[in-house]
Amino acid sequence: MIEANRHADYGKALRAIDREMLGPEAAARVTQMLELLPIHRATPLRALADVAKTLGVQSVYIKDESHRLGLGSFKALGGAYAVVCLVLEEVGRLLKRNVAPSELLDPEIRSLVAQMTVGCATDGNHGRSVAAGANLVGCKASIFVHDNVNRERVDAIARFGAKLIHVPGNYDDAVAEAERVCRLEGWTIVSDTSWPGYERIPRLVMQGYTAMVTEALTQLPKPPTHVFLQAGVGGFAASVAANICLTLGTARPKFIIVEPDRAACLFESNRVGKPIKIEASEPTVMAMLECYEPSLLAWGVLSRVADAYMTLRDEDAIAAMNQLARPRDSSAAIIAGESGGAGLAGLIAVMRDANARTMLDLNATSRVLLFNTEGATAPEVYRKLTNLDPAEMTSMADPI
Repeated sequence: MIEANRHADYGKALRAIDREMLGPEAAARVTQMLELLPIHRATPLRALADVAKTLGVQSVYIKDESHRLGLGSFKALGGAYAVVCLVLEEVGRLLKRNVAPSELLDPEIRSLVAQMTVGCATDGNHGRSVAAGANLVGCKASIFVHDNVNRERVDAIARFGAKLIHVPGNYDDAVAEAERVCRLEGWTIVSDTSWPGYERIPRLVMQGYTAMVTEALTQLPKPPTHVFLQAGVGGFAASVAANICLTLGTARPKFIIVEPDRAACLFESNRVGKPIKIEASEPTVMAMLECYEPSLLAWGVLSRVADAYMTLRDEDAIAAMNQLARPRDSSAAIIAGESGGAGLAGLIAVMRDANARTMLDLNATSRVLLFNTEGATAPEVYRKLTNLDPAEMTSMADPI
């Protein structure tokens, strides 16, 4: 299903705080901090020429985040970045001076940081990023995981030394429990979703994502006319859309928000004209997108700039994973996890629907930008869904 944005704010300018936190200048600050990390490098933008030809559009490019900072997901830019920012702020408060990122290796600074604890709820990738950020700067991390988080993703978080706290239920239950426990213990909660009274830190997480947008716009031969963005709570989609709008201005593309049909909280919020929590249903294979309540910050952006919302079936997401894994040219294969190929799946679904194509003005002159938001962050699940053996996956890997 696909529907146009029907919110009263559609087409209005972004709020001042969103312009400040998600615009080109903010993205430049994120990139400067990332460049301090030895393993940082821009992720590749890959042309899907065969896909473009088959679908009848001018071009399709996909920004491949499957190896971002060695964590396998765009989330590496958000949680870890926010942790570093928050630790620098807290140490600066304690020392009553500005602290540079390079000082995080200083023994005196490390001793202060070691007393701090950050926490968050996760579907898998955000918790891994927060844990990695904590490990990098030397603070503690407590990560709240719910029943549907895959064991491989839990183990990946644990490898960064984080304390894992199991929460019965789904992602929203984990968010509520993380907020309760972090407040009780005096820990800093680093969430990628927001709620009334809790907005600044999720904005830092979203700000971290803008670095990949700067890279993508630099790498593209021409600006895109359409961008398909997968969404859970909406933070990724809102960050990308806001930054592109603020960078390109009136030349900005159309944004299509793609969600699992089993967890389409933004789609349903658009229908009623306000952010709502929807009932949890059968789990979706797109585990990183299985969220039932939008981030209020994300909604504040998407209600203004998203052009359409659409839902996606699990089988379409799996088909996109396999299509990326097995292109005609095997050297162009891309490892996309269950949620990573959702943007491509959305594009393919739209191009099969004449009414949807007309609604979005998708035609032979269209230049489409997609994001592979994750690699095989749950390798066993990936192998099961693509029937690729470990040797094939190894040959496709992009070494750090």
